[in-house]
Amino acid sequence: MDYMIRAIDKKKSFRIFMVKSTDTVETARKFHETSPTASAALGRVLTAGLMMGYMMKGEKDRITLSINGGGPIGTLLAVADNKGNIKGYVNNPNVELDLKPNGKLDVSGAVGLDGKVTVILDTGFGEPYVGSTDLVTGEIAEDIAFYYYLSEQQNTAVALGVLVDIDYSIKSAGGFIVQTLPFIEDEDVLILENTLNNIKSVSEYFDNDKDVEDIAKEIFKDFDIEILNKIPVKFNCDCSYERMEGALISLGKKELKKIIEEDGQIETVCHFCNNKYLFRGERLEKLLEN
Repeated sequence: MDYMIRAIDKKKSFRIFMVKSTDTVETARKFHETSPTASAALGRVLTAGLMMGYMMKGEKDRITLSINGGGPIGTLLAVADNKGNIKGYVNNPNVELDLKPNGKLDVSGAVGLDGKVTVILDTGFGEPYVGSTDLVTGEIAEDIAFYYYLSEQQNTAVALGVLVDIDYSIKSAGGFIVQTLPFIEDEDVLILENTLNNIKSVSEYFDNDKDVEDIAKEIFKDFDIEILNKIPVKFNCDCSYERMEGALISLGKKELKKIIEEDGQIETVCHFCNNKYLFRGERLEKLLEN
């Protein structure tokens, strides 16, 4: 089962968000029929989005994470709340590139570097907050860390990993975000930096049956880690006929009338889960009346 924890070291030097997201990323892979490279890229964005959503405090808060670097994969997008729900999609789920010389999937080549990380925080009150920074590596984790440093003046380390199996399914996925707190001592900064510089491949930590709590304590073994809370996470699309009706109404009366007269029906597809919604007959006429 996928779940996410929030933790802190007992000296209150830094906080940790860590998530196992294997099943969540596998659900997304099935919905979008992604290639291995697209699975790795989207999986990283979903994993980061879950933790960024967990940082929010309001019940109605929603965060949208969008990455577009001008590469062949197009836009990667995820929308999360603070309860462990996330949905997301990729413009080009079939993108595939040659492996890097080290044998790794070429996520940065698919994403590109000519673009931005954009974060939209919607609290349900007033205009949403929008922050944006340039991409620095296209590997996603470093780009999000750079976003926090520039946009929120927050020293942050981000580690994300997705391991794709030989049958293209998701073997493991997970990651963590570490943020230093105001009164961290210089000695602890050095220990933390050394810890982060010496971690193994992130996906390897989650490629087993270990609890996320134990993984956190293993990685940060030089600190006394306290687990504050944990929540289950999942890919959860909230699309419905009602939401699709809103999209169709936004087309305008003239366009809807044209659809009724020429085709008599229209099928809409959800970007996030590829569910199809057919509108025809009385349902379509009622939309026109509204």
